[in-house]
Amino acid sequence: MLDWTDRHCRYFHRTLSTKARVYTEMVSTGALRYGDQARHLDFSEAEHPIAIQLGGSDPQELAFCAKLAEKWGYDEVNLNCGCPSPKVQKGAFGAWLMSEPKLTADCAKAMMDACSLPVTIKHRIGIDKREDYEFVRDFVGTLFDTGVRVFIVHARNAWLKGLSPKENRSVPPLRREVVYQLKKDFPEATIVMNGGLQSLEDAERELEQVDGVMLGKAAYSTPWVLSDVDARLFFSENKPVTREDIVEKMSQYLKTLDDPSAIRAVCRHMHGLMTGLAGAKSWRSSLSEWCAIKAKCTEILRYAYAKAGWRDVEDFWLSDKFL
Repeated sequence: MLDWTDRHCRYFHRTLSTKARVYTEMVSTGALRYGDQARHLDFSEAEHPIAIQLGGSDPQELAFCAKLAEKWGYDEVNLNCGCPSPKVQKGAFGAWLMSEPKLTADCAKAMMDACSLPVTIKHRIGIDKREDYEFVRDFVGTLFDTGVRVFIVHARNAWLKGLSPKENRSVPPLRREVVYQLKKDFPEATIVMNGGLQSLEDAERELEQVDGVMLGKAAYSTPWVLSDVDARLFFSENKPVTREDIVEKMSQYLKTLDDPSAIRAVCRHMHGLMTGLAGAKSWRSSLSEWCAIKAKCTEILRYAYAKAGWRDVEDFWLSDKFL
């Protein structure tokens, strides 16, 4: 979810579910070693439980970053072994690591030795057109022997040549039966299903076979799907949130931002909140329009909500000059 699940997106998703674990976008070891650490690592306390996802293939560098993650207060460190982008391949990490299980195990061991946080792996079921089950079984087995116990498995191969990162999320066929078999062969491991899940009905069905589910594209494109997660998957009895609740919470969040230009960054993550409702097009249009015209207007979400017809504009918070 590179360039998607930044801190604003995660805060937004947390207003929809207090129980689901959120993951950062992948952060390379080089960015943390030589870049602005605070920019990459800072997050709101409201985001817990939160995992940081690292990209890298040097055990010492990953150990350094895992130690930083613990210092910053993360709840989990995840090593990305599934991203197929050319940039990642050039850096010899991401999905490329699946071709080097011993190196990947060394990386995981170094991270575990460097911090007390759970170290988890996100990976594919194969790379390129290699589809034999033994490949992913042996990859997981090598890491399991090292001490890794949580595997988040995208149930598609990663094609390192011939497909774009976007195509890699849809073109290689889903083979969920491979993930089911991993759970049977590694019953003591926590196996999490990822890839192609569109609804909580999909999630509930998969939870009959595996230990957990991860929503990526669906959570971003149609975030309201997260509003029932606490009740249906975690059996929480808390009062369900409404879309107006989310608008109010995120409006308050906008007022806490030190950088007014970040309002645009927040709004881009919220375009899908009203998907499926009458007025959704107006909502999206208002967010885009006002991000461009009134970048410093912290009332933009309330404005868009009212203009779309979900609240009487005459009772709206904004003065007439904004309407």
